[in-house]
Amino acid sequence: MQQFIDSYDFTGKKAIVRVDFNVPLDENFNITDDTRIRRAMPTLKKVLSSGGAVIIMSHLGRPKKVDPKFSLKHIVGRVSECLGVPVKFADDCMKADELAAGLKPGEALLLENLRFYAEEEGKPRGLAEDASEEEKAAAKKAVKESQKEFTAKLASYADCYINDAFGTAHRAHASTALIAKYFPNDKMFGYLMKAETDAVDYVLKHAERPLTAIIGGSKVSSKLAVLKNLLGVVDNLIIGGGMGYTFIKSQGGHIGDSLHEDELIPDAREILREAEKRGVRIVLSVATKAGDSFTNDANTQIVDIHNIPDGWEGMDASPASLANWKKVIMASKTILWNGPVGVFEFPNFAHGTLEIAKDLAEATAAGAYTLVGGGDSVAAVTQMGYADKVSYVSTGGGALLEAIEGKTLPGVAAILE
Repeated sequence: MQQFIDSYDFTGKKAIVRVDFNVPLDENFNITDDTRIRRAMPTLKKVLSSGGAVIIMSHLGRPKKVDPKFSLKHIVGRVSECLGVPVKFADDCMKADELAAGLKPGEALLLENLRFYAEEEGKPRGLAEDASEEEKAAAKKAVKESQKEFTAKLASYADCYINDAFGTAHRAHASTALIAKYFPNDKMFGYLMKAETDAVDYVLKHAERPLTAIIGGSKVSSKLAVLKNLLGVVDNLIIGGGMGYTFIKSQGGHIGDSLHEDELIPDAREILREAEKRGVRIVLSVATKAGDSFTNDANTQIVDIHNIPDGWEGMDASPASLANWKKVIMASKTILWNGPVGVFEFPNFAHGTLEIAKDLAEATAAGAYTLVGGGDSVAAVTQMGYADKVSYVSTGGGALLEAIEGKTLPGVAAILE
């Protein structure tokens, strides 16, 4: 039975909380962006202020073994500062019995990186490259068996479970999905998780129209399912970034050396046909800022999107394309944005993506609901100082994409079951 964090009685109880503290660190292990830590604070503080104790668990990076550079000890200080209480640290998430048992109301404990154990993801490690299928199957079975013990141990530390890690909700890992079964009557979403799922649910099911989705990024293949699902949801679909050139080529355009996927041209054509059938307006670029090499310092020119010269490749949205897109954006009541519309990692080709961020802030001020997700999209609104000028900034990358695809996320389903 799902509980609700606002009404749950945490008095004298220990809550084990799955958060997403997978924050970026520099070479000296300083946190360069603590957004994910700050976004989890309302949930953690709620437990403490309600007379409970918190046991915080997370992953950091993608270690395949115990590796000090991926230790969560590097973030204990910042978590303590944000939470307002000293946070204890268990240097092995499987050997935290005494620390967990000794927690008093108002205290907090952070467990070491869950992914130091293969059981968190449930995938075998250390297999030889030439391992036989039988050996692979045996290793997989073994880690699945030990995963049950791993999950049970984590669950034993607490009286209730809170999932506040939307960024990992699309993974059926021990700490995001399996552990919930140990708390059939004491499991709930944290504030961040609920806000994330509510935002996606609103856009996909209850949005005020017109509803526009802006989907960018480099490849159609990475967002094919998203594009197809959105055709049954949106009124307008703006397609930008590298994926746009596959669509242009599918229409017979000459795209020079621009990034594209020939094998997906049939899919692009099918999406265009289906959009026309459903009355969905697809808005592509009309011109591009092209470069003569894939570098920040490339020579550039603005060219018609259907006539990019050989030796040149589309690198950023043109002023004309941005002007067209802005008209659509400003006429919309709900806007979803995921993915850059240019080579955002190159400052000279980040203008288009930053302009989209600016447009969404303007649309929000005019009364539209705007949901922004995906690394570069979030970076753009943050860089422009607009993170608080759009309706909602998602912490999920892959999780948001899978939610937009219409998939049920394991971390969400585990709480609702």
